[in-house]
Amino acid sequence: MTAAAQSTPPHRPDTRSEHWLDTRPRLVVASAFMLFLELALIRWTGSNIVHLSYFTNFVLLGSFLGIGLGFLRVGRTDRPPYYSPIALAALVAVILLFPVTVDRHTEGVLYWTSLSAGGPPPWLILPVVFVAAAVVLMGPAELVGRCFPELDRLEAYRYDLVGSLTGIGLFTALSFLGAPPVVWGAIAALAYAVLLRPRGLWPRVVLAVPSLVVVGALAVETLTAGALWSPYYKVTHSRFEQEGVPVMDIQVNGIPHQRAVPAVNRLEWERQYALPYERAAGGRLDDVLIVGAGSGTDVAIALSKGAKRVDAVEIDPRLRELGGAHHPDRPYADPRVTTHITDGRAFLEQTAKRYDLILFALPDSLTLVSGASSLRLESYLFTREAMEAAREHLKPGGAFSMYNYYRESWLVDRLASTVQAAFGHKPCVDVVSTAGQQAVITAGVTERAQSCGAEWAGATAATPPPSGDDRPFLYLKDRTIPQIYVVTLLLILIVSLLAVRVVAGPYRRMRPYADLFLLGVAFLLLETKSVTGFALLFGTTWVVNAIVFAGVLVAVLAAVEVTRRFRTPSLPAMYGVLLAGLALAWLVPDSWLLGLPVPARAVVAVVVAFLPIFAANVVFAKRFADSADGTTAFGANLLGAMVGGCLEYLALVIGYQALLAVAGLLYLGAFALLPRTARAA
Repeated sequence: MTAAAQSTPPHRPDTRSEHWLDTRPRLVVASAFMLFLELALIRWTGSNIVHLSYFTNFVLLGSFLGIGLGFLRVGRTDRPPYYSPIALAALVAVILLFPVTVDRHTEGVLYWTSLSAGGPPPWLILPVVFVAAAVVLMGPAELVGRCFPELDRLEAYRYDLVGSLTGIGLFTALSFLGAPPVVWGAIAALAYAVLLRPRGLWPRVVLAVPSLVVVGALAVETLTAGALWSPYYKVTHSRFEQEGVPVMDIQVNGIPHQRAVPAVNRLEWERQYALPYERAAGGRLDDVLIVGAGSGTDVAIALSKGAKRVDAVEIDPRLRELGGAHHPDRPYADPRVTTHITDGRAFLEQTAKRYDLILFALPDSLTLVSGASSLRLESYLFTREAMEAAREHLKPGGAFSMYNYYRESWLVDRLASTVQAAFGHKPCVDVVSTAGQQAVITAGVTERAQSCGAEWAGATAATPPPSGDDRPFLYLKDRTIPQIYVVTLLLILIVSLLAVRVVAGPYRRMRPYADLFLLGVAFLLLETKSVTGFALLFGTTWVVNAIVFAGVLVAVLAAVEVTRRFRTPSLPAMYGVLLAGLALAWLVPDSWLLGLPVPARAVVAVVVAFLPIFAANVVFAKRFADSADGTTAFGANLLGAMVGGCLEYLALVIGYQALLAVAGLLYLGAFALLPRTARAA
């Protein structure tokens, strides 16, 4: 701890409650519940409201607002936050009674499988979800915040971090086990009961009724939908016959996603599935790689074409399980097939094997990477660097092909020009149907290794340039933030300003902690860069994502422990270390890291990513330890994180690497606002 904190500790009034749990375990439980509930809300709302499959940041921002408000409410009331379970029950009921499917055709943001609008309009349901998420999370945050005055600043922060790690671990374990939301609801009900400790008939009724509503509604959803819960989707399926042919229809998050059909019928019904084999002039199929293998139809087709060995890469284990159990051709039971449950780009970067044919088979994820506002699961598959990686894994005479319903002609041309840039010659482009721009793009490792039906006309002046690993936004036509994002984020900020004023009182309470606010803004950008960077280096899988978030919390906890136990350099010196860490992260490109062996890549990536995170949190810990009002200081920092979540969208224009520069400017601003009395700390 700093010398100032040791000699003149902030005054802590005797606020110890009569709760049956001691302060420390209560703080751990409340913090674990807070993070668990946040993750569960993001996961569950996205599975029932189509917009939120792509705008997961929307719920995250509401959660940050609620957590910040919860801390700011500490000391203003002693009433238990029964409003939180009531708001949760209302949110669950509204979403299940009025599920939303949305037509997502726009020029700014392109999505697959667009459906007609159903349920409440977006302008109504999205604000409801945002406000409800804030109110729900405000309750656990208030319970966490009430523990802070009872402990030393950094000790309280330490147990808060331990609880957060516990919450992430619990939710990750449930994701691994495929636990349905009714289990999440039961855990939430139990946590509310433990933390709110209702006494008397009325408080027990106020808690029991919404808890029963949540658990009961989620149980009904689980039993009636027959859903499988993968780490990414709510997966439902039905089996029937079409023209006498057995078919398995798969929906994810309520959206039609895949159909498992016998290979012979698929080839008869849809010409695009045969074109990669016709355009590959080499003819050999000793080794085939299929990325986006899904339920297995593309694998079955490769086998029917004579493939001797097939590596089937699929990111979602539940889709693979459904294909293994119910696909009419049973392709995954064939000894020629090896399954890899991982991210396609990560597989390409980590394997040394070469192939006669590499096929990207309709890899459209329908969801975003958690913690990254605009990064989809397949974003790093369609960059120029990914196409170059595919080319490097082809045998002499081999070919690469991909197909999908691309919806827009400019997108077909963009992908074709990306392949051209990576392979050095024009690919074969077959637009099978202009309705939905159903197209197949095929390129041989050399021009002689492909056999085109007609020459592609080439990109036009209106064709966007190829996307790259730093800006992997294939479906964003222009280098801009779409208007839908701008308007939504402005409304979020306006609502947040009003909410802070209403719930927490005058803004002057937070004025002394303006530097902590900016630290929160900058740290969220730093965390986003870490999440997206590790997704590129090691895959966009849920396991990598969970490890990165846990790693960030471990780095923060380490910073707190170092600050508590050792005399650390002054704040100006630590700001210097922080800026040096940002400079190092800026100078070490991801392309260089991708060239390293996986073990070395992991070591270097951890050092580069977590050095500035560690330094930033030593800065925060030292400043927080000497704050006069711990809960207000912490609340200001959390509200800053919410603003940082809004600024993430700058990456759509400037790329992820440039977020480091924005974070650096924010940290300089925080240093400029640092009180003079704190500079010697």
